[in-house]
Amino acid sequence: MQQRTLRFRAPKRVSRSISCASAILFFVAPATSAAETDRDAAKAAVRAEVAAYSERAADVAHQIWEYAELGYQEERSSNLLQKELATAGFRVKPGVAGMPTAFEASFGRGEPVIGVLAEFDALPGLSQEALPQRRPRVDGAPGHACGHHLFGAGSVATAIAVSRWLEETGTRGTIRVYGAPAEEGGAGKVYLTRAGLFSDVDAMLHWHPGDRNGVTWGTMLAVKSAKFRFRGYAAHAAASPDRGRSALDGVEAMTTMVNLLREHVPQETRIHYIITRGGAAPNIVPDFAELYLYLRHPDPLTVESLWLRIIEISDASAMGTRTSVEHEVIHGSHSLLPNETLSLLLFENLSEVGGVKYDEKEQAFAEALYATFERPTAKLGDQETIAPREDRLYPGSTDVGDVSWNVPTGGLSGASWVPGTAPHSWQAVAAGGMSIGAKGIRVAAEALAMTAVDLFLDPASIAAAREEFEERLGPDFHYSALVGDRDPPLDFRR
Repeated sequence: MQQRTLRFRAPKRVSRSISCASAILFFVAPATSAAETDRDAAKAAVRAEVAAYSERAADVAHQIWEYAELGYQEERSSNLLQKELATAGFRVKPGVAGMPTAFEASFGRGEPVIGVLAEFDALPGLSQEALPQRRPRVDGAPGHACGHHLFGAGSVATAIAVSRWLEETGTRGTIRVYGAPAEEGGAGKVYLTRAGLFSDVDAMLHWHPGDRNGVTWGTMLAVKSAKFRFRGYAAHAAASPDRGRSALDGVEAMTTMVNLLREHVPQETRIHYIITRGGAAPNIVPDFAELYLYLRHPDPLTVESLWLRIIEISDASAMGTRTSVEHEVIHGSHSLLPNETLSLLLFENLSEVGGVKYDEKEQAFAEALYATFERPTAKLGDQETIAPREDRLYPGSTDVGDVSWNVPTGGLSGASWVPGTAPHSWQAVAAGGMSIGAKGIRVAAEALAMTAVDLFLDPASIAAAREEFEERLGPDFHYSALVGDRDPPLDFRR
């Protein structure tokens, strides 16, 4: 399939006319029309289907939580989700876009085609029991600290609910799940995008576990990462240091200059790194060392510009230490392109579903976990509400960004963690491994399924989302992946 190429820039705001048109589309239609009555019945039907599947969804999520598989290694997690969808009658294509754990699963026929994204990878080193105190299940093992086990199970619950409604009512259209591996540093959705798998999708829906319920109104940071590998010459560090060339010196020189660079980059820039290899023993001059670095900024063009300076620093570091250096780009993703039309639909439906209510056991767990937080940004009870609209920059990155620049995309968050929980923390793993996480699945799946119903029954909403999407892109937009033409880094976590 022919790929589009494009030059990127930060998301631009659409004109006020589109925002007003969207508002009119959603809130001025006569509430007593037969069409709206049918739509209300359809939404009630998909909510009932989500409720009927909710216990199974919780079981699926917990199995993936226990698997805790890293990016591109999610064989059992991916197979479990594929099996759920195949059992529900979906046509499943495994191993798409050159990624063994990626998949595409479709149900229905014809247009419109509504996509739902699913993730399922864990994070390294964050193993944790489902307890409100730090206790790894296995020391040093992975854990689901970003809730992708919930993400995958919730998206499957959404799609199965919608598929049953499509079948029972004979409604024309296709619901399609995209199993996207390795969101955490592997950019699986970038390769799905680059392969053209979204070319016939009319709208894409997604969600993410969080510490409160809300809709994604703003954008996120573009990101690019690489592993910088320095090579020198080994020698005895005491007997013959002059005959050695330290690869670790190259890494340390690079980190020093990168930290000096921080003073001279735009304020929104984020740079972080780890030293993954620093030598074998103190008495051996290291002949190999490796630095793993992330660079982020809201504007992908700024990321690319700053990236050139990072490369210059690596070259200078090698020159100054008489070592050599090479780098491998590991992942990269673009900022998120908002779509207010879809966000308004999601907000309306999420507000109807409402938030999460804890039972007595969950409340006690939440209170104990909350006591472990430092400077929490939310309070207990916030999980029961829907966060108000907030157009802002979210200080993280996601490979959903690349999807959003190729198809109208809208997303939400469901309160699957205790309010105030930091992402990528053991507290997120703990809450996600018990019933609090499962309740977030149900809220998200109901709101997503209801929004899919809106899109299937109202072609005008799809047209409005597409019109806004095209205006935000502008006439000169051409997509180009920040990872370039590299193949998926299937071994980056090994």
